[in-house]
Amino acid sequence: MLLANNLSFSRNKVNIFNDISLSIGRGQIKQIKGKNGSGKTTFLKTILNILLPENGEVFWEGKNIKKNIFNFYKEITLIMDEPSSTKSLTLINNINFWKGFSDSTITDNEVLLLLQAFKLEKYIHTQVMYLSSGEVKKLELLRLIIEQKKIWILDEPYNHLDEGSIEILNQTFVDHIKKNGIILFASHFEPIITNLEIINFK
Repeated sequence: MLLANNLSFSRNKVNIFNDISLSIGRGQIKQIKGKNGSGKTTFLKTILNILLPENGEVFWEGKNIKKNIFNFYKEITLIMDEPSSTKSLTLINNINFWKGFSDSTITDNEVLLLLQAFKLEKYIHTQVMYLSSGEVKKLELLRLIIEQKKIWILDEPYNHLDEGSIEILNQTFVDHIKKNGIILFASHFEPIITNLEIINFK
């Protein structure tokens, strides 16, 4: 279980959020919903220990993440709104890098099926710098399947996606929680997903 207990964060003496708690276990999906500037991304970064909260603690599997940080990170695929792909590399070069870095056992045929589902197969040898923002977003989301991690944490995963890609992402989320995965994402967009729990940021 991932547990955030009474987290508070301020920047330049301005309170961003105060005493926010969250618990999420295997087979659960939760959304942090709010307008731009409401603190959604900052909250995710405090959970990930990228930013340190003024107050509160974060626990993974019963241990404070500061004492369990490497085991915690090994379980996570993190997709932020800023792309992680290397622009000068081709689409397939980025995928092969992610496969190697995460020791993924996904096969080349499975990768091809993913590319076809997201209609990216024709760009397989194209450098990322020549892809549209929507195509780059879809490439980033392939990491959810490629890296084979239990915890998915995403910031604005629906940005730049067309209706068909939104449906694919929603189904990918459903499949993951059916396999006892954990999904926490921040977005102003509210998808239609069964058992989705929403935490509103004002």
